[in-house]
Amino acid sequence: MRAVIDHPWMQLVGLWVHSPEKVSRDAGDLCGRARTGVIATNSIDEIVALDADCVLYLPQGLDVDAVCRILASGKNVVSSRFEFLHPPSMDPEIRTRIEAACAAGGTSIYGTGSSPGFVTEALPLVLMSIQRHLDCLTIDEFADMREVRSPEMVFTHMGFGKPIADFDPSTLGDSKVGFAQSLRLVGEGLGLPLEKVTADAEVAGVRKAFDLHGRRLEPGMVAAQRTTLSGWHNGQVILRFRANWYCSTDIDADWDLREVGWRIRLDGDAPLDISITNPVSRDMLSEVAPNKTPFRIVNAVPYVCAAPPGIRTTLDLPQIIPFLGE
Repeated sequence: MRAVIDHPWMQLVGLWVHSPEKVSRDAGDLCGRARTGVIATNSIDEIVALDADCVLYLPQGLDVDAVCRILASGKNVVSSRFEFLHPPSMDPEIRTRIEAACAAGGTSIYGTGSSPGFVTEALPLVLMSIQRHLDCLTIDEFADMREVRSPEMVFTHMGFGKPIADFDPSTLGDSKVGFAQSLRLVGEGLGLPLEKVTADAEVAGVRKAFDLHGRRLEPGMVAAQRTTLSGWHNGQVILRFRANWYCSTDIDADWDLREVGWRIRLDGDAPLDISITNPVSRDMLSEVAPNKTPFRIVNAVPYVCAAPPGIRTTLDLPQIIPFLGE
């Protein structure tokens, strides 16, 4: 929201919220900016009635009815929802409804973010522009759970600190559907459509006891989790995404855990090995890391508004370049 308010040629005209305590508050008050005169509402009717070119849709869950109403009302949509990354992977009924709404409103919708999105689609495609042969492209994502301030999230929802014998790693793959869609999109863009995307999950244990959020983690407890999605073409893995989540790098597995960020390894006729980190202090990480997804969404707005009606993907749109002038 701050990125829209601060943008030199964007104007915030509405704000749709879901928490009762945010209703009727000024948008500026909610994001640490001066008052804007835009008052938050929890009414989708009020949002649909607005005169707007584009809606930024970043909820925790997908409301298909609401998205269809927004699109049919003549407003384009840029969203962080993974459901829109790869149209052929969508639920057929939902895809049909979204496409019909786009046709009715003459609008387009695009799903993106930092990951999945920039790191899993835009960046690999750019790196492939200097290749003529691909053996395998591997993306490793590293997330340090020590930066998560909620003990309930770390221990209860994510299962860190559980005895390894009690942890079911097969549940880890359920949250990676969006990354599979990104792999399929990249494969199509390279002319190497994927026959299948398989998911494998592993956990690693504590090597040396340590304390986290007031709890003692001992050897034999879960200290790291890894989910690997593999995209297959002609019987070979050519695209791979690995999510590495950890609350300690001192684990009983050889996973080469790195600081928060990504590593992209491209094995081909022009091989590359690229590391992306956050060059800020640990105290600043929680402030700058969350910027990546919303900033890409804001920067995509003019391209989505200019696109033909329909569900657009990273393959359809030009390279997203931010406007940084005044």
